[in-house]
Amino acid sequence: MAAPAKTAAPKTAAPQKAAAPAAKKAPAKNAGNAGKGAGSNAAVDIQPILNQQNHAPAPTQRFGTVSQRLPIGLEEATRYDSVTMLNQLLADTITLRDMYKKHHWQVVGPTFYQLHLLYDKHYEEQAGLVDTIAERIQILGGVAVAMAHDVAELTSLPRIPRDREEAPIQVSRLLSAHQSILKNCHEYAKRADESGDDGTNDLIVSDLMRTNELQVWFVSEHVVESPLTRAE
Repeated sequence: MAAPAKTAAPKTAAPQKAAAPAAKKAPAKNAGNAGKGAGSNAAVDIQPILNQQNHAPAPTQRFGTVSQRLPIGLEEATRYDSVTMLNQLLADTITLRDMYKKHHWQVVGPTFYQLHLLYDKHYEEQAGLVDTIAERIQILGGVAVAMAHDVAELTSLPRIPRDREEAPIQVSRLLSAHQSILKNCHEYAKRADESGDDGTNDLIVSDLMRTNELQVWFVSEHVVESPLTRAE
């Protein structure tokens, strides 16, 4: 006889694992910091503060004054005198610089190419002098004149017409401006030397005087009446 079949033991259900606690949702970065730039540091506000000039406090320094911010070994009276002289030279140099650019744009005639290039070269050199003078004023504790309307009030050079003029007239105006600046340079260099401001004296002599004298030479030769000659 066949052996009776064994009865299968009932399977025990496996114990279920406890459900993991729900993860807390991380707060969004910069929550409540809308408008300050995505991903920016919440402690830094990148919104520019505009229109502060409308209710500006007193200026940090008024034009026409000097301060003792930098210890450069010069008395206040000496620095004040030097700043006054340098601001005059600065206003005149800015005016001469712009005269060169005006003539660079407007020159016409058979010498157009030479003068067009020469005027622009001299413009760049005068622009370098402008920066040199302004930096010296700041070093002395003064405030450099800068804006066009202030320069127009301060410059000793006469206002020139807006019209286009012939090249010889342009050259004559430039030479007159150079001469005016150089006269001031001679006077101011002596005053700076007598007051002990060697830095200002050196700037006037080594930079302004030498640059302006060289430019006078280059410009003057364009109005020498030189007839053509036959080579022998």
